Amino acid sequence: MTTPEAEPTQAERPDAAVPSQDPAGAAGAERGERPEERLERAVRAAEQALIEYEIAVETFRVEVENFSRLHHQRLGPVYARLDELDAQIAEAKAARTGDPEDQRKAEEARARVLPMPSVDELFHGWMDGDGLYPEAGAMLTGQSVRPPERVRPSEEARRLYRELARKAHPDLAQEEAERKRRDEFITRVNAAYARGDEALLRELSAEWAAGPAPEEQRLSESEELYARLEWLSRRKELISLVAKELEEGAIGSMLRMAPDDPDRLLEEVAEQLLAQVTEREAELAQLLA
Repeated sequence: MTTPEAEPTQAERPDAAVPSQDPAGAAGAERGERPEERLERAVRAAEQALIEYEIAVETFRVEVENFSRLHHQRLGPVYARLDELDAQIAEAKAARTGDPEDQRKAEEARARVLPMPSVDELFHGWMDGDGLYPEAGAMLTGQSVRPPERVRPSEEARRLYRELARKAHPDLAQEEAERKRRDEFITRVNAAYARGDEALLRELSAEWAAGPAPEEQRLSESEELYARLEWLSRRKELISLVAKELEEGAIGSMLRMAPDDPDRLLEEVAEQLLAQVTEREAELAQLLA
C-alpha cells in the first residue's frame, strides 16, 4: 500500500501477511525438525508481517484524520472568505446589469454564504453530527485536552509508537484474556500517538515494560497452527479493505501527493486559496469602481 508511513519492508506488501514459503523448511527437514516446528515458524513470521502492515495502515489513518481536522480548522475561514467574495461579486454584477438571471445567481451565491448553523458551530467545536470530538471526550474523562498540532507526529513519537505496537499488539496474544489486555493498552497507545504525545508514549512504554511478561507460546498442533495462519490471512484481507478506503478517499488521495511532508501540503493548499482570495478581491474592486 502507499502510505506516508510505509517503510520499505516486505511486511507492508499486500502479499506479505502470510509467507508463501518457509526458506528454512528444507534445512529444518535435514536437521530432523518436526513439521509442526517449521509451521510454527511460519505462523510467527506471518504474525510479524501482519503487525507491520497494521502499523502502516494505522499511522496513515492518523495522518488522514489529522489532516482532515487541521484542514477544517486552518482553512475553513479562507473558504468562508472566498464564498463571501463570490457572493459580493455576483451581487455587484446583478446591480450593474439588472438582469434577472444575474440576480438569481447572486441570490444563490448569498445563500451559500449563510447556511444553517451546523452542530459543530452550535456547540463551539466540541460536537459535530457524529458526536463529541476527542478533545471534548478527553475533557469529560479527565484527560488532557490537546488537539493535534501537526498532520504527522514527530519522529520520536512515531518511533515510540512503532516500538509499542510491535511489543503489545493484540495479534500476539494466544489467550482471550491477554488479547483483551493488549486491545485496551493499544487503544491508549493509538490515542497518544494521534495527539503526538511523546511524554505519554514514554509512560506507556514504561508501563508495558513493568507489566506481566507475555507468556511463552507453546508449540501447537499442526491443525491449530494452520487455523492460525488462516485467521491471519483473513485479518490481513480486512485491513487491506480499510487501507484501500483510506487511500481512495479525498484526504488520502491528497496525502499521497505529498508523502514526505503532509504538513507542507496544508501550507500549499492555503497559499493557493489565498491567491484565489486576492484574485476575487481584485475582481470585486473593479466591479465596484
